[in-house]
Amino acid sequence: MTMSRRNRREWRIILWISLASAVISAYFGYAVAPVDEPPLYGVIQGILTSLLIATPITFFEVRRARMHALGWMRRLPLAGYFLVKVAFYCVVIVTALILSRLLMSIGTRQFVLFDPIFRNSVFFAIAMSVVGNLIIETGRLLGFGTLKNLLVGRYARPRNEQKAFLLIDMKDSTGLAEKLGAIRFHELLNAFFRDVADAAMECDAEIHKYVGDEVILTWPAGPSLEAGDCLACPFLARQNIARNAARYRDRFGAVPTFRAALHTGEIVAGEIGDVRREIAYVGDTLNVAARLLEASKTLGHDILVSADLLARVRLPPDLRIERLPTLSIRGRDAPLEIAGLTLRVGQDQV
Repeated sequence: MTMSRRNRREWRIILWISLASAVISAYFGYAVAPVDEPPLYGVIQGILTSLLIATPITFFEVRRARMHALGWMRRLPLAGYFLVKVAFYCVVIVTALILSRLLMSIGTRQFVLFDPIFRNSVFFAIAMSVVGNLIIETGRLLGFGTLKNLLVGRYARPRNEQKAFLLIDMKDSTGLAEKLGAIRFHELLNAFFRDVADAAMECDAEIHKYVGDEVILTWPAGPSLEAGDCLACPFLARQNIARNAARYRDRFGAVPTFRAALHTGEIVAGEIGDVRREIAYVGDTLNVAARLLEASKTLGHDILVSADLLARVRLPPDLRIERLPTLSIRGRDAPLEIAGLTLRVGQDQV
């Protein structure tokens, strides 16, 4: 069975964090090893301990959102959420330290549990787990791509970039909110955005931001954009929603649908804000994409794409385009050439 891009990405994160933790723990084991033991002994014990601690914790953090049995954690207040995680960390850390000592003592008949090295190992493991958890939670809040760009200062100075944008907007959100109430509608939005996020992962898109019932995805100029992944993305999101239709009906009594618009052009990207910083995209490109999304309500096509984007990408074989009348946009001299995007006849219609 072919592994999805999201699964591959998650396993890469687990692998790299586990390897980085093993290297750091190997040095720690070497540094605190007793003088009467070979340095290699401390290195091996550090690596073993790291694998027993970092791997399950990283797996839990990366895959937790997709474990339905752990859905109750998302409903906890923030304090309760962190208490549960701290308790889990402590159990994993102490158990792993004891187990690593048992494994390393096989054949030596020497097993000492509580000593200064054990105490220091507990403190070191907890510190590493807290730092790792802060990185993961900050990455989830800002987006890992945004976090990386903020850390390396890529957008400390504004810069011009070519990007493609996909705007996805839930249909009849006002009616659904009135029917479900604010809290259940928020749960519906979360489920809807998760299905869109799965499609974004498959298409190598970055989730720029959520605005009410709308999500903005972006692609930089490059091979992924030229391959036409951005054109396939809204249809993958439809497939994900259709796959979970029974769950939507059981929980909310309705299956969400959406409109989408795709456009590309030059924007200015840069850090913005003072008390809270983020990477903002400024320019006419996003405004045109928003106008295109608004036009989808009256043109009879749920997915619209600009000719500017079609000229830069390869059309996936299962999609077809229908040229539409040009769209006049305020502030733009030339009218915008646009097209409707649909699945070809014979493909699964969702």
